[in-house]
Amino acid sequence: MTKHPDAEQLKLLERAIRKLPRRQREIFCAVRCDDLSYEEIAERTGLTVVEVERLFAEALLNIMRRLDLKPKRWWRFR
Repeated sequence: MTKHPDAEQLKLLERAIRKLPRRQREIFCAVRCDDLSYEEIAERTGLTVVEVERLFAEALLNIMRRLDLKPKRWWRFR
């Protein structure tokens, strides 16, 4: 994606976010839209910080897959 996405790119991104599983979408929006830290999200949701990190990473990977973007090499779990 470019620095300033066009309307079509935004529509695709919004659709990818809407199709995330509920918990991933909540975590993703809390981090990116509400600008909450992992610790704040963990406290509010009753999850651990590690669970919040994992859900956020899964959300990013799911969004990237839906947008046909290749994940960064260091994101791959082996």
